[in-house]
Amino acid sequence: MSTETSPRRTDFRFFHRLRVRWAEVDMQKIVFNAHYLMYFDTAIADYWRALALPYEASMHALDGDLYVRKAMVDFRASARLDDLLDVGMKCMRIGNSSLVFEGGLFRQDQFLVGCELIYVFADPATQTSRPVPQALRDVLLGYEAGAAMTEVVTGDWATLGGVAGPLRRAVFVDEQGIPEDMEWDADDATSLHGVARNRLGRAVATGRLLPADAEGVARIGRMAVDRVLRGQGHGEQVLRALEAAARARGDKAVALHAQRSAERFYARLGYAPVGEPFEEAGIAHITMQRVL
Repeated sequence: MSTETSPRRTDFRFFHRLRVRWAEVDMQKIVFNAHYLMYFDTAIADYWRALALPYEASMHALDGDLYVRKAMVDFRASARLDDLLDVGMKCMRIGNSSLVFEGGLFRQDQFLVGCELIYVFADPATQTSRPVPQALRDVLLGYEAGAAMTEVVTGDWATLGGVAGPLRRAVFVDEQGIPEDMEWDADDATSLHGVARNRLGRAVATGRLLPADAEGVARIGRMAVDRVLRGQGHGEQVLRALEAAARARGDKAVALHAQRSAERFYARLGYAPVGEPFEEAGIAHITMQRVL
């Protein structure tokens, strides 16, 4: 990384925000130098979420892993306790087997610290380098060019069950402990399914829209988001796609059985509680509804 000019915020599409903690400040009352590498490493982990790539699963699918070859830090100014910092990160170059990332740490518009991280894509068993897969190149180049990292598609279970099913099993059966025989039902065959897929074709969020009842109220269910990618907006994308489909076919409203832990998420998207809380599959729920 050049030390002649300072990066600007506008050089970066991606930012990770953090606040300096007490444990990160040294006797000089500034952030201890070694913590800056931790800041950039934390930002890199969030960068993969911005790409809609759950890191471990994605590297497994790409048949490799990334190993740090070199890390260089350029100190220009110090961060202090309680500073709110934005860590910019971008992929600068992709070689045959290497990837070069540049990082910039900012306090508002002031550039404080820069970083260059060089990774090598390698066989995880032997840690010998191998060419960066074209699929990963395309994801990185697409992101830095401003492209969307996911697409939302809708269709029947025969079309989308192959990608939606594994995600539902991971979330509801493996993570939440819901019995297999309660997860799969006849409604899958009659529902419209929505899936947000990343650029590797992996489902990162899914849900289904059941036919409307006699009063024109359709029900949305089986909303699931990859555990690693929650809070990135993928669930909202699927929900909005299912709402649009319900509206297009003339439904008057949509309802869902929201887990109480997700109640605020649905409330933010315009859903209101209906009735009293109840338990379903051993998990607290509440019915919520939104007029279309």
